[in-house]
Amino acid sequence: MTFNSWEFLIFYPVVALLYFLLPKKLKWPMLLVASYYFYMCYQAELVFLIVGTTLVSWIASRIIEKSEDPKVRKLWLTVTLIVCLGVLFFYKYFNFLADSAVGLIRLFGGEPEPIVLDLILPVGISFYTFQTLSYVIDVYRGSIRTEKNFFFYALFVSFFPQLVAGPIERPENLIPQLREPHPWNNDNAIKGAKHMIVGFFKKVVVADLISVYVDSVYNHADEASGLGVVIATALFAVQIYCDFSGYTDIAIGCARIMGIRLMQNFNHPYMATSIKEFWNRWHISLSTWFRDYLYFPLGGSRCKKWRHLMNLMIVFLVSGLWHGANWTYVIWGAIHGLYQVIGQLTIKPRNALLEKIGLSTKHPVVIWVRRVITFILADFAWLFFRANTVGEAGVLVGKLFTGWNLSFFVTPKTAANSFLAALKTIISVPFQIIGQFLGYVMDSVGMSPVSLCMTVLSILTLIMIDRLLTYDDSPDGSAVLTKNGAFVLYIWMILFAWAILLSKDMTSTFIYFQF
Repeated sequence: MTFNSWEFLIFYPVVALLYFLLPKKLKWPMLLVASYYFYMCYQAELVFLIVGTTLVSWIASRIIEKSEDPKVRKLWLTVTLIVCLGVLFFYKYFNFLADSAVGLIRLFGGEPEPIVLDLILPVGISFYTFQTLSYVIDVYRGSIRTEKNFFFYALFVSFFPQLVAGPIERPENLIPQLREPHPWNNDNAIKGAKHMIVGFFKKVVVADLISVYVDSVYNHADEASGLGVVIATALFAVQIYCDFSGYTDIAIGCARIMGIRLMQNFNHPYMATSIKEFWNRWHISLSTWFRDYLYFPLGGSRCKKWRHLMNLMIVFLVSGLWHGANWTYVIWGAIHGLYQVIGQLTIKPRNALLEKIGLSTKHPVVIWVRRVITFILADFAWLFFRANTVGEAGVLVGKLFTGWNLSFFVTPKTAANSFLAALKTIISVPFQIIGQFLGYVMDSVGMSPVSLCMTVLSILTLIMIDRLLTYDDSPDGSAVLTKNGAFVLYIWMILFAWAILLSKDMTSTFIYFQF
């Protein structure tokens, strides 16, 4: 049961209605049952994994809090890390590591038999594993108290809006909210509904439409052209943003209607002026998790320069591996790590150069140049993230340098017999170039004229939504869609697009479900 399915359109209103009708004592048990039902609609046979992870982390946290013996506390923290990460690594990385080991042995002349287990990747395992780990670590640090009721803690781990793709919530934010009854509130309902509408627009209207063209290039790397790779990669940057932030908006909206406020996970990442700022805006719950539970324990920036740079690389390599059991994700993480290292090493000379030419870092031209450069750098890294294999990623990168056909830039010869003929040619040449260029674009990505117009219109509408959807600094951290007319228009657009997609059986899961 995905958010963009008919089943969810029935499931969520029933859950919300029960939440507001049931007495206080029955609200959270109903949410727990609903959350487990929601998860079992994906993989009922693997529900024991989330139950086991929840049980181990809860027992460990209780023992850690009660014990005053540092050895006992450290032992149970270690047990939790081994069990939770062990389950994650077995189901997500066993075949990947085994295949990599076999490839390495063969590289040195060995002939080992491949080891492949028929494993199903549990949906959302990376998300709920990190949520349980943050809970136990916070208890170990003494920053939070344990939850005495196991079933209430189980609700914190399995709360259905953010269960399978985040945001990765912190216990101090979510647990107290789950404990409160939250009666019906018109403001919460309106703002939550607006979040959901924007999320559905991003996913159904933009991401699913763009995915068709992105797949046509990335699933046929050998046939791609240089321009096709550039366009498909730029479109994938839009696709993955709309897909993932769309899921987050729907999750935030579902919870907000019930009075529960999940953390913001995206803040206009493609407006960042550096890769460091990009990661302060992209998948905020994950980047802050790695900051608090990996980067800081490694020493952060309060150490020697070389160690600081190494810490950055370690964090981004782990982040890449977290995203998937494929070397393409590791390379993607390594690229972002290199970006961070290079950024740290060059920040002073870059700022000195700006001062030398008389420009401030806050000058509008500097800001927009940096935004463009940051997007290009992030977009290049997305190529490896989206590529099916490392080999195909190499082919696609090669196309960027060798797969260009610039024949559309060849203009007709100017007819110089008369001034009028020459003027006519000069006027017509730009339109001919534009027409040839658009034809080349459509051929490169496999778009029809109608598809190209729909894609451009969807992206322009997305830009308009981002301008209308402003994250304010109010205490509730709400997002307000300021134009009611646009809000109604988006509802109709989503319903229309959704009906078309479902009638053609084109519904798709969210990209981050596989992580």
